[in-house]
Amino acid sequence: MSAADDGFEALKARYLAYVDTFRGPDGRLGEMLELKLAHTMRVVDNATRIADGEGFDSERRSATIAAALLHDTGRYEQLVKYDTFNDADSIDHAALSHDIVARLGWVVGRPDAEAVLAAVLYHNRKEVPEGLDPLTEAASHAVRDADKLDIFRVLEERVATTDWRRDAKAFWNLKAGLPPSPAVVAAIRGGRSVDYSEIRTLSDFVLIQVGWMICGLHYRVSRRLCAERGHLAFRRRFLDEIGGGAEAEELCDRAERLALSV
Repeated sequence: MSAADDGFEALKARYLAYVDTFRGPDGRLGEMLELKLAHTMRVVDNATRIADGEGFDSERRSATIAAALLHDTGRYEQLVKYDTFNDADSIDHAALSHDIVARLGWVVGRPDAEAVLAAVLYHNRKEVPEGLDPLTEAASHAVRDADKLDIFRVLEERVATTDWRRDAKAFWNLKAGLPPSPAVVAAIRGGRSVDYSEIRTLSDFVLIQVGWMICGLHYRVSRRLCAERGHLAFRRRFLDEIGGGAEAEELCDRAERLALSV
């Protein structure tokens, strides 16, 4: 085992020990927190694939994988305290994650400590700030990509296990059967991040993820993994089912052309 791998395993042990503090007397974590832990481990796997596929050096690889592990640390406290994962109704989970990791000193002594903390903080921002040092920029983009790749999977599992016609709550009470909102379409066409306050319909929510495939995945490996896993094809079918209309089809076509160029 390399020194970097050994360092990650030690960090992972601290992280899992922290997660264990949220288990009940029966040792169970609770369904929502179990899902969040599983998500985190999939993000770590995605981040590792991106780092290796992009040929990151050991420093960038180590920072990326550490930040992927820690990116949702605040989710546990968020759910316990506010009974929701909705940041708008509670707290910015990325900022909370950053603060918890910093307070507990998990990355103290690491040469990449500031880059890891910054990547945690920036993982849910609309954009990565400009002017970052190369290490922080690389780790931040990789964690954001890795997170999006698993969010694609989360939506697909929800659609597969829940009837959107009968259980609107499972789909954030967003209206189905309607085309996407003009503001959402305009933002994606213009290569801009969509403000979540502009989401009005279920088509909007799904189309935002198509927008990620157009301009939200930074690394070539991320775009390749997205294509290989069939995430666009799934969204094209689902948008047709929920009434996405011609504009959704147009943007899916654009995403497909980009996928073919990977």
